[in-house]
Amino acid sequence: MLSFLICLVLLVGSYFTYGKIVDNTFAPDDRETPAVAINDGVDYVVLPAWKLFLVQLLNIAGLGPIFGAMQGALWGPIVFLWITFGTIFAGSVHDYFSGMLSERNNGASIAEVIGIYLGPVMKTIMRVFAVILLVMVGTVFAVGPAGLIVKLLTEKGVSGAFAQTTVWLAIILIYYFIATFISIDKIIGKIYPVFGICLIAMAVGVAIGIPMKGYAIPEIFSHFHSMHPAGTPVWSFMFITVACGAISGFHSTQSPLMARCLKSERQGRFVFYGAMVAEGCIALVWAAAGCSLYAVTGGLNTGLAEILNGGQSVAIYDVCIKTMGPVGVILAMLGVVACPITSGDTAFRSARLTLADWFNIDQESFANRLKLCIPVLGVGAFLGFGNTLGILSYTVIWRYFSWTNQTLAMIVLWAGAMYLAKEGKNYLICAVPAVFMSAVSITYFCMAPECLGMIPALSNNVMVAYPAGIIAAILFLAIFLRSAKKAKAA
Repeated sequence: MLSFLICLVLLVGSYFTYGKIVDNTFAPDDRETPAVAINDGVDYVVLPAWKLFLVQLLNIAGLGPIFGAMQGALWGPIVFLWITFGTIFAGSVHDYFSGMLSERNNGASIAEVIGIYLGPVMKTIMRVFAVILLVMVGTVFAVGPAGLIVKLLTEKGVSGAFAQTTVWLAIILIYYFIATFISIDKIIGKIYPVFGICLIAMAVGVAIGIPMKGYAIPEIFSHFHSMHPAGTPVWSFMFITVACGAISGFHSTQSPLMARCLKSERQGRFVFYGAMVAEGCIALVWAAAGCSLYAVTGGLNTGLAEILNGGQSVAIYDVCIKTMGPVGVILAMLGVVACPITSGDTAFRSARLTLADWFNIDQESFANRLKLCIPVLGVGAFLGFGNTLGILSYTVIWRYFSWTNQTLAMIVLWAGAMYLAKEGKNYLICAVPAVFMSAVSITYFCMAPECLGMIPALSNNVMVAYPAGIIAAILFLAIFLRSAKKAKAA
């Protein structure tokens, strides 16, 4: 348990240390924020800092730091290192700069921000990239909760229409439409802080329950090797799998929502860097649960693999029951149903705003919002019902989301580095994690089964993928350094 506690202390401490360095490098000031200057009563609305923090946490979290961390625990306690250092030096930096650069550019969507610092070609690519990612996120965070609700109702003996996944999926999508359409402070600003507290309460309950119920968290020192039952390589699969618990490009699509609600730039470290640190802590707790609650056979996490094969909801429910008993049932129901739904609706909202920025469509008008809400939710409904009817695979959608997610994170970090280079500031705080994530993303793309790994000769072929990832990262760094030199000279 010692290594777990050390990692937890490092995470919390980073907010006051490295987080301060990042904040000082960006140098927030007293300029008028978009929430004050533009305030339209729909998307640009001033919210208090504590509410911004909790809404941001729930927007970026959902089930990401829970299920992703448990999947990462298949590799054993070494996942603690990625969650800790990934959060401190990559994820929190990524979230901070995606939020603050949006704030500095009138609350622009992340695709527009990337275009400002990486050029018009990247802006066009990222507009398409971001909308696809957001719709996929909204879809998987609608299908999952719908299935869980049906499971819980069926266990309670409920039958008929309300025990059908398609019915609950329709209900969730109707809610998504409402939350995507109306002012951010009407639903999101009111109920999200409550669910944010529930998400934190789940993590605290699990953290206390692990030792209280007699489970032992294994140490990194004595398990410094892969414990994955399938023998899946640590690099780069673990870094892609954990995602939201360490760094996630999806967060950059959510940060502009809160960038449009900041009263002061000086709230940025608390809202963006702070929320990611909190998510890292939550992920660390759930990874610890995955490593400690289930049987290990022959040095491999076979028990964890078995429970995860039952699905996201089953695994989370099981951990809550084992660590918190009856209280865990209530928290599990709130967590695994409400948390993904509250990430799904903001995903569709971000998709609307990305399209609005793309086509320069004013969103104060009801009619203009409808023009974007209907097609965005329509695509989400097609994908969602396609999954429930067996036409599309939830698993395939999620796999493509995972790689797309981390690739977006890589690009956002490069945009942050370019901003700092143009300002004559220390760009290494963004460039170093950008290089790392470039290697991770390209390596994964070269050998993952849903990417080039579909070709049998390249599937898990580390002899090809590892060099390709390293070469790509070096190439991207060289391009950046050349561009940064030109920007500085100009």
